[in-house]
Amino acid sequence: MAGDLIESITVQTLHQNQEGSDGQTWFHPKACMIPGQNGNPPLALMTKQIIEGSDYFGPVHWSVSNNQGSTWSKASPIPALNRIPVTDHDGLMAGVCDVVPEYHAPTDTVLALGQVVFYRGAKFSGNDQLARYPVYAVRRSDGTWSERRNLEWNDPRGSFIYSNNCGQRWNLPNGDILLAFTFGPESKKRSVAGVLCSFDGELLKIKRVGPALKLAHQRGLLEPSITRFQGKFYLTIRAEDDRGYQSLSEDGLSWQEKKPWQWDDGELLTMSSTQQHWMTHSDGLYLVYTRKDESNVNVIRWRAPLYIARVDTEKRHLIRASERVVIPMSDNGIIQPDKVALMGNFHITHASAKESWITVGDWLPRHGARGKMHLASIHWTKPNQEWLPKNGRN
Repeated sequence: MAGDLIESITVQTLHQNQEGSDGQTWFHPKACMIPGQNGNPPLALMTKQIIEGSDYFGPVHWSVSNNQGSTWSKASPIPALNRIPVTDHDGLMAGVCDVVPEYHAPTDTVLALGQVVFYRGAKFSGNDQLARYPVYAVRRSDGTWSERRNLEWNDPRGSFIYSNNCGQRWNLPNGDILLAFTFGPESKKRSVAGVLCSFDGELLKIKRVGPALKLAHQRGLLEPSITRFQGKFYLTIRAEDDRGYQSLSEDGLSWQEKKPWQWDDGELLTMSSTQQHWMTHSDGLYLVYTRKDESNVNVIRWRAPLYIARVDTEKRHLIRASERVVIPMSDNGIIQPDKVALMGNFHITHASAKESWITVGDWLPRHGARGKMHLASIHWTKPNQEWLPKNGRN
């Protein structure tokens, strides 16, 4: 597209288990950048988990790269985010999933925020899933990790679940953090609202929760992500009515009525209960997503390929001519629907002024949860001022 900010996209496979080579498939790869000190380059920190089945994840691990993602250290577990037994529920274990690490400049820490999930034996516990809530651990400037902590919200509206699962959040200059909850007193008809938190480098506390957006269809509104572009906050939301939704706010708490994502010609995008995330350049706003297309009608939830398109921020729709495939359904162009690896749980990282990343794990649900972990590099035509870790914007 003429005049677009994206110069090129390159993809590297960080780990390969599609052939069952080493027996483990990494999922939920999410990275952030930590500023370098004493002339050293920035350090990339990634969290990730092994996937062994639908919604069944191993303990949270972390690794680092000091060469812009070319190589990564061996993954190590974060003890605070391991599975722990649930008191008075014999055999039930409380694990953690959907972890998003973000560098917090005012405290020089990394806040790794996820949510609790319950397992019984070798599977997700669907019958006795207890109330779900956010859990987190902090990587301090000395490299040590804190103990496990809960983000407390004693509100009956979130008695079944309240979570920022996989959501992007925004660090404010005073150290406060803006994020969004999906929440509800039951599994169905969940709402989404903006949340303002304080964070002192150790404790994350809720200061205020804004008015709710609602959708009375199946589970309602899920997995909200926030970004800020040219002085305004933007929200994108997963839903289960074959749509994704977006909204606009001046303060990140009071959101306008949601609108479904559509193209510039008015056609609505067809999505299937899948995340969308923001990629913010100082001169343009992009959305990363999956959607239904003629090429993927036989893929579960149309969860491949992974797309990116530019947002027209005045009219709040996607520019169809700007759409590109970030990660295709097949390495060799040969599509076998039952062997298309599913994507959908991905993350955005601004790695430098010239480069942003999309990290994603894929897996084959019919083939022993085999899959790959990818890092797609978005190369910009002009410097992206939003990348600077010192501003807390990665």
